[in-house]
Amino acid sequence: MKKPCLFFDLDDTILDFHWAEHRALTRAFREAGIEPEQALLDRYSDINRSQWELLERGLLTREQVLVRRFALLFAERGIEADAETISRRYEELLGDGHRFLPGAEELLRSLQGKARLFLASNGCYAVQEARIESSGIAPYFEDMFISELIGADKPSEEFYRRSVARISDYDPSRALMVGDSLTSDILGGIRAGMHTCWLNPLDRPCRDDIVPDAEIRSLSELPELIEHLFSGGDSFDR
Repeated sequence: MKKPCLFFDLDDTILDFHWAEHRALTRAFREAGIEPEQALLDRYSDINRSQWELLERGLLTREQVLVRRFALLFAERGIEADAETISRRYEELLGDGHRFLPGAEELLRSLQGKARLFLASNGCYAVQEARIESSGIAPYFEDMFISELIGADKPSEEFYRRSVARISDYDPSRALMVGDSLTSDILGGIRAGMHTCWLNPLDRPCRDDIVPDAEIRSLSELPELIEHLFSGGDSFDR
């Protein structure tokens, strides 16, 4: 029986992106003479999320997102600072260090050898490369698909088409996309014809137009789900 192919998002699925974001923003703002008040950091996160969603819809390029999120924040708050300079420094700091989500490292270790593991990320290559190296997770994955290198972003079909083309003996009926983003990971997995699992630790509301096959609150629930989906000769139908 073929081993299942498990695709994992990186940010807020394996590694704690909010921790890294807060740490890098605080340092970048302080270096620029900007007081990193919590309200400012929270507002950045909101704006950042909205800009990445525009990228997912094909309305912005990656380069536009990286600078535009700071430009919008500074314009809104009346802060005189160069968005491009802050963006470059933030990206440098973002790749410095890592923190795993609860149970993430243990999960990867337990799945190694039992399934084929792949990483699927929309993050910037230089940042993700540094975080992957820092965390030491590369040996767990058969291949890592980062959109900047793939030449397409999640949730586009092209991202998954180019990714799975690199996987020998690939069968979408025995593939699962695991991630925290409905609009990126889950929608992308649905478009690619694979099973989907939404990691939703904060119990956020689902959307009627993007429905995952499964929803979990913590990574500790994933092994049981994988067993349910892929044990025996039949995989479940969507």
